[in-house]
Amino acid sequence: MPSFDPVQLPIPQLHGFLVGAVGPRPVALASTIDADGQPNLSPFSFFNVFGANPPLMIFSPARRGRDNTTKHSFHNVKAVPEVVINVVTYSMVHQVSLASTEFAEGVNEFVKSGLTPIASEKVKPFRVKESPVQFECVVKQVIETGTGGGAGNLVICEVVMIHVQEDILDANGRIDQRRIDLVGRMGGHFYARAHGDALFELEQPNTRIGVGVDSLPPEARNSHILTGSDLGKLGISVSVPDETAVNEYKLTELSDTFIAHKDRPGALLTALHQHAHELLAQDRVEEAWKTLLAFNAR
Repeated sequence: MPSFDPVQLPIPQLHGFLVGAVGPRPVALASTIDADGQPNLSPFSFFNVFGANPPLMIFSPARRGRDNTTKHSFHNVKAVPEVVINVVTYSMVHQVSLASTEFAEGVNEFVKSGLTPIASEKVKPFRVKESPVQFECVVKQVIETGTGGGAGNLVICEVVMIHVQEDILDANGRIDQRRIDLVGRMGGHFYARAHGDALFELEQPNTRIGVGVDSLPPEARNSHILTGSDLGKLGISVSVPDETAVNEYKLTELSDTFIAHKDRPGALLTALHQHAHELLAQDRVEEAWKTLLAFNAR
């Protein structure tokens, strides 16, 4: 595996490694105004949410790598410390890309992109009507991380009002991840769409303490058939089947496998691991545990 020291890399190559590997990144379509009240609209993928109490978001209108110039949004939030962060969905992504064009100062990106400005309730910058979630924010701090091309300018914002389109809410009033249709920024010209088969649910441990991968027998941990994802599904279990349950499963569900590979432990192990892998693909985790533990069961 090649290794690279960031200080030895040209900024464009370093930037490519960073944005090519860290993604998909959420996109903030940031609406600001200048000291004269002129609107500006620009997307930023150096962006995320960083807390709920208080609700904080940070985006970075970084210095341009090619000429070390700074963005209008950066100057605007210093002059008028307010911003609306609008989320970006697939239906509006081409207009958002158009808004990223480096128009001359004073050009209205709302007009150029065809996106619709609507008045905010607590801040001066406009919201974007086409965005299904709009966060009105006050800027708490701007941190300049450097003076060279490519340096970040961290705009720390506190959310003071949230607007959510009703049609993306589920019956419990939560944002339905299958309806919102968000996009994320990748490296180069690539984006990702969080929609359809790209979405999957993953059980979160939180306060549940899983047994861990180290609870698996060594031959399972070192299996050439079980994947890292398989091991993770097993390790998140809060308990391991007991010996009685394993033996019962061995006699009722795995007897044909043990008979077919009698006196061939290597073949038996391969068959059991393959079966466990197939069970895990169906999220039948407890059965997979019993299958793996059956190899050493007496």
